[in-house]
Formats: sequence, C-alpha cells, structure tokens
Amino acid sequence: MLEAKNVSAAFGKRIVFSDVSLSLNTASVYCISGPSGCGKTTLGRILAGLNRPKAGEVTFNKRNITSTETWPVQYLYQSPLMAMNPRWQIRKIIAESGPVDTEISRTLGIETEWETRYPHELSGGQLQRVSILRALGAKPRFLIADEITSALDPVAQAQIWQLLIKLTEKYSLGIVAISHDESLLSRIGAANNHFRLGV
Repeated sequence: MLEAKNVSAAFGKRIVFSDVSLSLNTASVYCISGPSGCGKTTLGRILAGLNRPKAGEVTFNKRNITSTETWPVQYLYQSPLMAMNPRWQIRKIIAESGPVDTEISRTLGIETEWETRYPHELSGGQLQRVSILRALGAKPRFLIADEITSALDPVAQAQIWQLLIKLTEKYSLGIVAISHDESLLSRIGAANNHFRLGV
C-alpha cells in the first residue's frame, strides 16, 4: 500500500497544499485533479519520492518512500523528453532501468526499428510507450501518470490509456492519473477513486 500521511508542500513561504492523506492500493486506478497551480504535479512527485514534503510522510508498505531499496513508484512525465537523454538511442533508454520484458514490449506495441532511433525521431505517442516500458523495467508497484496524454491527439490518448489499464489489470499495478481533464479521468474508470486537490 502507498500512503500519504498529513502531507504538506510549500515553495518558499507559499503553502501549496496541506494535510493531504491518501491510501492507495495496487491493482487500482486513482486520479488527482484540480485547478492549475493547486499542486497536482508536486503531490505526484512527492508520492514518487522525487520531492520531499514540507511536513508529513509518504510510505510504501509502511516504509518511508525515500528509504526503500528499490523504486516501487515510478513517475511518468507529461513530456517524456524531460526524462530522456537526447544523445541516447531508444535501446539504451529502455534498458536504463533494467532488463526489457519482451511481453510488455509487445503489449505496448514497441517496434524493433525504434531501438536505433533517438528520442527526437519518435512521435509523442511513441515516446510515451517507450517511457512506460522503461518505467516498468524497474518493476514498480505504482505508476504516477502526470498529464501523460495531454499533448496527444484523441486517438493516441485513448490508445495509451487502454494499454495502461490493460497493464494495471495484468500485473496488479496501481496507477495514479494526474489531469485537469475531468472527462478523461471519468473515461479511465477512476470515478470512485478521485481526489480533488485545491477545491
């Protein structure tokens, strides 16, 4: 279980949010929404152990998220290029987090010919598939998906989320979708696990 206990965040003297508590289970889809500037991305990064909260604690199976020996929570960026070395071929990027699972690679529709290409040579939808495959190489229990399809066309958007939901069911992953798009959050089936920040 991934838990946030009375978590607060601040930038300098400005409090972004305070006393947020969540309990998240694997094999489930959750969503976090809210207006711009309410701290959705900050909360996502705290849940993934990338940022430290001003107060409170995030734990995975009762252990502080920053003290775990593995990376049980992986963070997927809105722009995958932010997390990719532009000088690396896709093959090296995918292998960065661990051995490639060929079954997951096939499920995501990763093409063999992509392996020798560089990030700028792939489309946004292709890059998100690569980003998901790399994240799953670390064998996480949760994925934080921060506006990952907001820059994609509706067809690519639907494809990416269909794949993620399929992987959630098959590998008992927990997914936290961060988005301002309420209709998207409804379509991916997280209506009963919806946390609205800043409202």
